[in-house]
Amino acid sequence: MNTDGYISPLSERYASKEMQYIFSQDKKFRTWRKLWIALAETEQELGLKDANGNPRITDEQIQELKDHAEDINYEVAKAREKEVRHDVMSHVYAYGVQCPKAAGIIHLGATSCYVGDNTDVILMTEGLRLVKKKLVNVIRELSVFADQYKELPTLAFTHFQPAQPTTVGKRATLWMQELVMDLEDLDHVLSHMKLLGSKGTTGTQASFLELFEGDEEACREADRRIAEKMGFSSCFPVSGQTYSRKLDTRVCNVLAGIASSAHKFSNDIRLLQHLKEVEEPFEKSQIGSSAMAYKRNPMRSERIASLSRYVMIDALNPAITAATQWFERTLDDSANKRLSVAEAFLTIDGILDLYLNVVDGLVVYEKVIEKRLMSELPFMATENIMMDAVKAGGDRQELHEKIRELSMQAGAHVKVEGKDNNLLELIAESDSFPMGYEDLKETMRPERYVGRAPGQVQEFLDEVIQPILEENKDLLGMKAEIHV
Repeated sequence: MNTDGYISPLSERYASKEMQYIFSQDKKFRTWRKLWIALAETEQELGLKDANGNPRITDEQIQELKDHAEDINYEVAKAREKEVRHDVMSHVYAYGVQCPKAAGIIHLGATSCYVGDNTDVILMTEGLRLVKKKLVNVIRELSVFADQYKELPTLAFTHFQPAQPTTVGKRATLWMQELVMDLEDLDHVLSHMKLLGSKGTTGTQASFLELFEGDEEACREADRRIAEKMGFSSCFPVSGQTYSRKLDTRVCNVLAGIASSAHKFSNDIRLLQHLKEVEEPFEKSQIGSSAMAYKRNPMRSERIASLSRYVMIDALNPAITAATQWFERTLDDSANKRLSVAEAFLTIDGILDLYLNVVDGLVVYEKVIEKRLMSELPFMATENIMMDAVKAGGDRQELHEKIRELSMQAGAHVKVEGKDNNLLELIAESDSFPMGYEDLKETMRPERYVGRAPGQVQEFLDEVIQPILEENKDLLGMKAEIHV
């Protein structure tokens, strides 16, 4: 264990091994080698010739490259980079040491961005697929929760002040709806991911036009074949030396959107836990506070909020980088990209693991929910009480003023004297209202005041969520593990 140097908490505490591998050195440099193989195969297939008119690339050379696609000689590359200060050329050299017959055709006609940028697109695409898998599983877990509690009345809040009741399940659909919007954005970006291809130093494919002796169609076909070999449908039709950094912005904005939704969810859970209505999982031996042994802090939801803020702010990095590129390329993007894009993925990965873990273990305290709702329900029932009194012959304006006065008295009874809500008793004692206390108690059935909430939940699950889950059923079934 490294204890005398910095270790990113993303790799040590938050991100999964699966996401860490996508942005690992092994994945990166193996992808470089796959791209070099794809380039060599494409150039051979398109009939690249040497100065004597013979095939420039042989089957034997390509096989040699394939034989060493995985076993990267890092020490050779590292030593070479100390000499030449260029990471791509260092790995070209190291690959050539392992493949002496193919050394002369590695990276033929390409610039550094051929491996660097194409690899970035490949890694981001794989990262988005893993994010989608976790996002769909969070949606699925929330759908189970929403269905279970779709009819359970609860006090709703506007401005964090008591408002007309909703249901616990209906509230969960609000969290889900935002994640559905995020999934729509993610699917859109995934469906438009394109490779850079083989564009050359300024995007003109001049070096490839020279290699193919002026055959423009061969240059176009090279892009198509490289994309196909690497699992993509197309390359960017035009570029400078790099793909537009707008792509990084687009990708990280999707991740920031998920972070925003997760943050909102975590805020609600933290507030509900304060109210003792709903709690995140709390393990048997978990410690909430070093000083206050009784505490059950919502640490997982707090961590979601903390990490989510990081992703939302991190999205500014690729946006500013895209805005400040010069002409066909400038290198002030490189160091920033290495940090900002990878860390956005690693962080959102940790957030979704936490989100799934929290939803999977949410504890609902129905009696506390009922008690709080019933303490406020008399105020919310006043419209119904007033209408019943009008039907019995009362004057609406007079009744409205009377019920306003009684509500103020009841409010003072609760807030000033610290006693229970006595509005029903006050109304029953008033000569302005024809109903007795028992009649008024009959109006205190919470399900009368939740409107269409249960039906809305069922419709949302049937019409919105179920088609998503069916379409993505091959992604379902994962459980999240968190490290700390």
